[in-house]
Amino acid sequence: MVSNKDFYQTLGINKHASQEDIKQAYRNLAREHHPDMVKDGDKATAEARFKEINEAYQVLSDTQKRAMYDQYGSAAFNQGGGSAGAQSQGNWGPFTYSYGTGGGQEGFGDFDPMDVFEQFFGFRGFGGQSRAPKKGKNLYYQMSISFAEAVFGFEKEIKIESGKVSIKVPAGIREGTELRFQGHGMPGPQGAQAGDLLISFHVEAPPEFNFFEENILIRREIDFVQATIGDNIDIPVVDLSSKNGLGTTKLKIPEGTQYGARFLIRGKGMPKLRSRGQGDVVVEVFIKIPKKLNRQQKEMLEKYKTI
Repeated sequence: MVSNKDFYQTLGINKHASQEDIKQAYRNLAREHHPDMVKDGDKATAEARFKEINEAYQVLSDTQKRAMYDQYGSAAFNQGGGSAGAQSQGNWGPFTYSYGTGGGQEGFGDFDPMDVFEQFFGFRGFGGQSRAPKKGKNLYYQMSISFAEAVFGFEKEIKIESGKVSIKVPAGIREGTELRFQGHGMPGPQGAQAGDLLISFHVEAPPEFNFFEENILIRREIDFVQATIGDNIDIPVVDLSSKNGLGTTKLKIPEGTQYGARFLIRGKGMPKLRSRGQGDVVVEVFIKIPKKLNRQQKEMLEKYKTI
């Protein structure tokens, strides 16, 4: 009997993780557990762990496979009842590994975990003993940008290891977004294709903005009087008519609002990445209860209790 594998736990993420979260988790774990990056005595363990990481990524990075996994678990990929198929071999550095064909590796066919690694890093090992790369080395950079740049997009020339590169960044960049600029990495060996440039972005956004794709969640504290009799409050939003990309809008708090209530402001979130329109703003309200009341306030509340 094949046990059900928790692919989310393998990557150290929760079931609500975005595709970007999955990609970043894989990148971090693949670097950490690659067998060429550990001590000699730990390589067998690293090899097994590395393959588990890639197996989990193969499923969760594919939206259709992920949906099947969420519904049926890893059993959905156990084709043929776990029967052994033909075995092939690959290598990283001085180490070899086996992977099944014909359904012997739980539905992945002739899946080579190093192919996944190569998609991210442009080469198949750190130890220098692996086979020659198919293309030049990928370059990884992090860039801090203003909120206005994130909202409206920009073009600029940057200087990187491979030289000066002109990049065009679309509107709607969020914290942690990674863009790939093909062919702007290091030149390939013997005339092979150049690697890619990958840039992840840090956005200097308002601290009260919590991003979920193009949508923004704002947590706002109101007092119990506002919650009881209602009020109109100012909420920061994305304003495409403003130079800095920020604006405000009025939100009506209805009387009798309860703790944790959420209100939707449509079309005032971040621009949709490589698409038209804007996301929404969700405002979640919390009611602040005063710790101390003066005599008059207490008397008024006592009278309210008797009405």
